[in-house]
Amino acid sequence: MRALPAAASIGLTLAMAGCATSGGLHPDGTPISPDSLATSRTLANAKLSPAAWPEADWWTSLGDSQLNALITEALHDNPSLDEADARARQAQAEASEADAERKPEVNAGAGIYEVRVPTTLPPIGKGHTRTAKNVYARFSWDLDLWGGKRAAWEAALGQQRAEEVDAQAARIELSANVARAYVQLGYAYARQDVATAELGRATDVLKLTQKRLGAGIDSQVQLKQSDAEVAGAQERKAQADRAIDAAQSALSVLLGKGPDRGLAIARPKLMSPDVLHVPANLPVELLGHRADLVAARWRVEAAGKQIAAAKTEFLPNVNISAMAGLVMLGGGNLFTAESRFYQVGPAISLPIFDGGRRRANLNSTDALFDLAVAHYNNTLVRAVNEVCDFNDALSSLQIQIDAQQRATSAAGDAWALAEKRYKAGIGSYLEALIVRQQLLIDQERMAALQAEQIDYSVQIIQALGGGFRPGQNVPDPPAVAADAKSPALIHHRS
Repeated sequence: MRALPAAASIGLTLAMAGCATSGGLHPDGTPISPDSLATSRTLANAKLSPAAWPEADWWTSLGDSQLNALITEALHDNPSLDEADARARQAQAEASEADAERKPEVNAGAGIYEVRVPTTLPPIGKGHTRTAKNVYARFSWDLDLWGGKRAAWEAALGQQRAEEVDAQAARIELSANVARAYVQLGYAYARQDVATAELGRATDVLKLTQKRLGAGIDSQVQLKQSDAEVAGAQERKAQADRAIDAAQSALSVLLGKGPDRGLAIARPKLMSPDVLHVPANLPVELLGHRADLVAARWRVEAAGKQIAAAKTEFLPNVNISAMAGLVMLGGGNLFTAESRFYQVGPAISLPIFDGGRRRANLNSTDALFDLAVAHYNNTLVRAVNEVCDFNDALSSLQIQIDAQQRATSAAGDAWALAEKRYKAGIGSYLEALIVRQQLLIDQERMAALQAEQIDYSVQIIQALGGGFRPGQNVPDPPAVAADAKSPALIHHRS
């Protein structure tokens, strides 16, 4: 008889030794410190400011009332924003579901059944059919001793906040895309002006060459060259017309409307670029001003909470349950003292062997954390380099615009002098038309540079966060520093 307790003791020891464990599993991802991303040399010539951030309605600084109305319309009607909002609502529902898992559960029920009682259960039945009636109430509460359900709720809450930030990021991206498409529409009209003028100039040259050929001054060579110039000008005019159609169509899509909406947009006026100064401590400041970085940090925080929740599955758990009700087999009054029953007590569970399911789940959760950290690191590096690159592009464009302005002014002066010479009978009209060709080339180049400057100004505004500010609905993101206040953002170890 003593062998039985000894065998039971050995069996319990082996079972405890074989319990599922999380030992040896941990994530490897480590968030990049913003201070490690040096920008001082790249931004050496940039104008730095401690408060160089765009306003929430940054587009109003471009001074175009039609653009203001178009962005307002897009933010109200574009279907892509509905998708982002739907994802945010879905994440909110999932967070509410995770929160509900932490709370007690109470349910009740009642039923009446026809039951055939087998003859093997005397004296209750003799193979006859009886009526069974019951009414009951059940209470169950998982004590969550190790905080696993709370961690799961916090993880879902972090995902909800990330989706809410993504919804705001979608609005920022949409406003920037509308502004950029609007700039392209303005440039397309400028190209059309130059292409129309060039076609008129080339046609005048062709007509003049035809007269000179009739007078025996020019040959068929000059005529064919002039005819080729007219054909090339017609092609460029068609391309410019098509560019307007494409820009109008792009705006129609961004506004969430049909193609006729784009046709109703008036020609944009020339806008002044809104060039911002660069924040003095760019990498650190970007963390709170770029929606994609804020969302990435929330996802790292959520992934850390998911690891904590997964680890608690390896630990014993206690569940308190109670049930009470009335039950009766056969006829009679159900609601009597003799029909009552109840049960109450704790239930303890300990994972011993699950075929590796819990370890696989924790390993997967660790990988998700590493993935979130890698996405955060990539987003941070890309954000810092975007701002620096756009700043360099704007600096270069200003030099190009200054040089092109001198070239355009010189070409304009040359055209004016050529016209004076022709009117004074010194030079020919053909010479004047040839001089004007260079002026048109410089004017088109100038329009392209100005459009590019405004486009880069919009892009740097977007790269600096586009006016994003975490509000009451979306709290400030967790700190990036690896300290005890931000456990999800440090290098987790088991």
